[in-house]
Amino acid sequence: MKAKIYVTLKPGVLDPQGKAVAHSLHDLGFDDVADVRQGKYLEVELTTPDKKKARADLEEMCKKLLANTVIEDYRIEIE
Repeated sequence: MKAKIYVTLKPGVLDPQGKAVAHSLHDLGFDDVADVRQGKYLEVELTTPDKKKARADLEEMCKKLLANTVIEDYRIEIE
């Protein structure tokens, strides 16, 4: 079973890397870019056939290691 995890900064949290990317895009002539927010994308391969257990394990992984839940949100997709 394969899971995709998207980790993004919570709204209101400053994103200096996103601002730098937006600035660089403007320098390259992409004037229509209003804002950029950066994040992380992870793929996790699981051996369990139990989707409910997989989701519970992935939630725990995100809370303990993959996301800083104070400043980041995460979204899990299981295939």
